[in-house]
Amino acid sequence: MLDLNYLSGLARMHGGPLQQPMTRAMTLRGASFSPWPEVSIMGVVNLSPGSWYRESVATGVEAAVRRGRRLAVEGARIIDIGAESTLSHTARVDAATQRSNLVPVVRELSADGILVSVETYHADVTKACLQAGAAVVNLTAGADTEPFYRMVAEHEAGIIICYVQNGKHVRDVGDFLMTGDHTQALYDYFARETELAASLGVERMWIDPGLGFYYQNLNDSKSRIRYQLETFLNSFRLHALGWPVCHALPHAFECFEEEVRSAEPFFAVMALLGQADLLRTHEVAKVRGVIEAMKMIS
Repeated sequence: MLDLNYLSGLARMHGGPLQQPMTRAMTLRGASFSPWPEVSIMGVVNLSPGSWYRESVATGVEAAVRRGRRLAVEGARIIDIGAESTLSHTARVDAATQRSNLVPVVRELSADGILVSVETYHADVTKACLQAGAAVVNLTAGADTEPFYRMVAEHEAGIIICYVQNGKHVRDVGDFLMTGDHTQALYDYFARETELAASLGVERMWIDPGLGFYYQNLNDSKSRIRYQLETFLNSFRLHALGWPVCHALPHAFECFEEEVRSAEPFFAVMALLGQADLLRTHEVAKVRGVIEAMKMIS
């Protein structure tokens, strides 16, 4: 059972990073993102009907723009738009279709002054969306990342670097290898990627260490949820890299069942205990309430 004994043991073991959580402040298209303890929210709009979270699915441009605007009013500082589900059994969406679906939504929301993020592993989709006004690339590629970093730098945009352990991208992963201290493995991965991105001119980055994707050997919910919880609670150790941490909040239907929409607010608590800087969620209003409540004790 997760309790204060577990949390105090984690704090004793890694007291140095816990007491020095400083990451750099960033300005993106006129919007300021301050270091922890300031926390921002990223809202989600899914253009793929195969997306698991039904409440986030928009069936067309008008619906997607309407949802994006509503999430911004509810407190999301970035709106993340995806055109292909990461579920392993859903149909692939080719790059041309993703471009045609994403670009009109990106263009309209960006014209409203909303910071738009696009989730993709396609270089040509990235290029088209940046040209349409996207402010952030939520990069789900795990190999050949240099062209993405160059495009982000050219457009003075931001990037979320997702941890993809053993595949070219999130729809091409195999088994997940657990290590004794997985946070150290995450640190090493992000040290390489952020150094490469910075060397190519990228100045605005978040790192996303969460599971988020469907590795073949992690169908067992207990293994997946334990990994997610431990990763959230250890996030503060990644601040030594100097870049803020983003977490995509998971669902855990196996635990919450018909109350599954309560899962993301619960995981938000875990991520905040680990000093996450940006929370990606389908439940913006609920997560905003969690953040405000946890600010009451400081």
